[in-house]
Amino acid sequence: MNLGSSRMIQHSLPRRLLHNHSGVVSIALFFIFCCVVFSLITSNFLTSTNWLNIIRQSAPLLIVATAMTLVITTGGIDLSVGSTLALVGALSAIALNNWGLPWPVVLIGGLLLGGLVGAINGFFIAFEGIPAFIVTLATLAVVRGIALLVTQGYSIPVPADSLFTFMGRAWVLGIPMPALIGIVCLIAGHILLNHMRFGRYVTAIGANAEGARRSGINTKAVTMKVYIISGMAAALAGMIITARLGSGSSNQGEGFELQVIAAVVLGSTSLFGGFGTVIGTLLGALSIAIIQNGLILSHISPFYTQIATGTIILLAIWLNTRILNPTRSAAKG
Repeated sequence: MNLGSSRMIQHSLPRRLLHNHSGVVSIALFFIFCCVVFSLITSNFLTSTNWLNIIRQSAPLLIVATAMTLVITTGGIDLSVGSTLALVGALSAIALNNWGLPWPVVLIGGLLLGGLVGAINGFFIAFEGIPAFIVTLATLAVVRGIALLVTQGYSIPVPADSLFTFMGRAWVLGIPMPALIGIVCLIAGHILLNHMRFGRYVTAIGANAEGARRSGINTKAVTMKVYIISGMAAALAGMIITARLGSGSSNQGEGFELQVIAAVVLGSTSLFGGFGTVIGTLLGALSIAIIQNGLILSHISPFYTQIATGTIILLAIWLNTRILNPTRSAAKG
């Protein structure tokens, strides 16, 4: 009897895992499929040099996508991350090159500026009740406009001898510094969402905001904190890109918010809120990164990258609404 029970448990465990984490399993299979395809098409795809390059270049996407997972889990969205990335990156270069500020001051100031943009978003969304799409679409335009104004459309170089560049160019134990920062952010986001009270509040707000409020959760404060985290993540990503490229520009991050949202939704985080997974976001971001990298290695026109990214977003939304949330889509029908 005990032997039979143990066998039943062993057989039911994979089914239970597949049922409970179907979205993560599907994106994992998609990730493996992409790796196999590009490894067969190109000879350099599986080399360690190429993978380190993929991880280094996708680090800003991983950082912002981790924060965006929290935002979308609450049922919201943040379209201003690309503009925040550009503004903070450009101002960081100006502060280092024109104002001569020490790099620690620039780093802290950049994070605070990103947090301020997030706080503005959070205030109008949480306390004024304006839809997140409208608020962040407005701040997308305003913040990008400020970035264009302060740079006058020019790229601002970062002093070559500044330690600020280490954040984007240094290697530690054979691993790029941006990748290490991204890994730390991923781990912190996973712990925050799955093992801390704040993460439970985020999920509860996305599942039923009114029910969460009535249970004693300060939904407005939690929502505002989520957008502050998103703004700070975008700021950090902007400084990493500026440090890696050696210059800041108002054109950085154009369309970046679409890649971030695609990574999060591909990772099976629900667009309706109430469910999020940082592990899925990691796989989603890496899937987008290897598609872009594989197309380049295959000597395919870079214009196809935009087509591929848009197609992925469309498929991700369709999978999310029709397969991962069939009951809600049926209710709307």
